[in-house]
Amino acid sequence: MKNLLLAAAALVALSAPAFAASDSACRAEWDKADVNRDGVLSGAEADPYLARIASPPQDGRITSAMFMADCKADRFTTAGTSGAATGTYTAKTDPGAPLAGANSFTEAQARDRIVNAGYSDVSGLRKDEQGIWRGTAKKNGAQASVAVDYRGNVVAQ
Repeated sequence: MKNLLLAAAALVALSAPAFAASDSACRAEWDKADVNRDGVLSGAEADPYLARIASPPQDGRITSAMFMADCKADRFTTAGTSGAATGTYTAKTDPGAPLAGANSFTEAQARDRIVNAGYSDVSGLRKDEQGIWRGTAKKNGAQASVAVDYRGNVVAQ
């Protein structure tokens, strides 16, 4: 009976739809982003993506492999108010965020993620014992407590 339940659970997990961007959509996005065609996003090319990458590189340079992995994992999407691609990237937030875990983000990277999520006047950032960066910021003129977890989720609390 136990084996039957395990087999059924595995079948359900394998049949669940995958929420990921297609290879062709990710390749098209990479081709738009790599303006100088050097095979690496850096500086202004990388800026729109660094705050959405699951594990941002310390040197700020995003390789094609890193970009494709995050794109295919649907870490960022392109959508405007009409749903059309606009080049404005919005990160998806994991359920239950902020998530406790070993956080490798620097304070500057956490701040960038908060700013890219639409906040300003970020202050008081401190990493707590759960590995979550916490601080305050303003959005639409209102002060809020914000948190950034090890996955890069930005949430108001």
